[in-house]
Amino acid sequence: MAAATPLLKDELDIVIPTIRNLDFLEMWRPFFQPYHLIIVQDGDPSKTIKVPEGFDYELYNRNDINRILGPKASCISFKDSACRCFGYMVSKKKYIYTIDDDCFVAKDPSGKDINALEQHIKNLLCPSTPHFFNTLYDPYRDGAGFVRGYPFSMREGAPTAVSHGLWLNIPDYDAPTQLVKPHERNTRYVDAVMTIPKGTLFPMCGMNLAFDRDLIGPAMYFGLMGDGQPIGRYDDMWAGWCTKVICDHLGLGIKTGLPYIWHSKASNPFVNLKKEYNGIFWQEEIIPFFQAATLPKECTTVQQCYLELSKQVKEKLSTIDPYFTKLGDAMVTWIEAWDELNPTGDNLAKLSIADGPVKK
Repeated sequence: MAAATPLLKDELDIVIPTIRNLDFLEMWRPFFQPYHLIIVQDGDPSKTIKVPEGFDYELYNRNDINRILGPKASCISFKDSACRCFGYMVSKKKYIYTIDDDCFVAKDPSGKDINALEQHIKNLLCPSTPHFFNTLYDPYRDGAGFVRGYPFSMREGAPTAVSHGLWLNIPDYDAPTQLVKPHERNTRYVDAVMTIPKGTLFPMCGMNLAFDRDLIGPAMYFGLMGDGQPIGRYDDMWAGWCTKVICDHLGLGIKTGLPYIWHSKASNPFVNLKKEYNGIFWQEEIIPFFQAATLPKECTTVQQCYLELSKQVKEKLSTIDPYFTKLGDAMVTWIEAWDELNPTGDNLAKLSIADGPVKK
């Protein structure tokens, strides 16, 4: 019998930010090889990154980013995994899965390898329930359903924009928690997927994440982090806060839970503390800002919503630190660059990226 065609083989790109050889792909070969990879090389562009044989990929380094975006390349972070969002911008596929290079294949409680990508696709292809919580979690999964008292008028659900996966072994902790719990490992496999309710923010982690690029792509900007910036390790969370506010406004859903990956190594808590130091203070004001943020009904596209948020960031967060004025401007630059690379309507002339990445 012929092997089943992998789900969405021609509709999904896998985006990987890295500074090292991608030996970790060997473990993922059974699951990733049918898909196209976009590798975003951070750090020194003269360094050669080795990719195992047999993968279909394109690789972009900083020189490529500068050439393709010109002055707008200023919105893409350097020396930080936030650079991955460049891959979202240059992709031409409907779906994106992004994973870190220290994430390996996890096993479920029966000992079977978990195909994380397949579960993410399942999450994205069925609806979410952001407007009314189902106590049996995802009612669209096999063996589940809507519980008594769930309004029939709401059972169609909402389109799912984001699937947020979790991690076994090394948890995604901030530096103070790492320092307090240096030996803690996550061994709990919870067989559940749930929709994050409307009006509730969450800390989004970018190391095992999938999203519908057509529905929410322009909001997945990982901010200005790393080299030359006063903050790091808040890139995915910034994207998550912006995305959640916009999803709530546009009636889209975000799921969290399965699938798990195996997070293999803890980053240095002292290095992390230096990166996070400002963010740990700033988030106490950033979170209330996003909790209170509203978007006018005239904002009907992700781009319109994101530009409105950028204005509010500059107006209300720049009192914390001038960095937020710079970040607000970068949010606008990101949308301009996104629209240049992804024109819609009458302007369908694609920006040339000839002589671009290393393609295999």
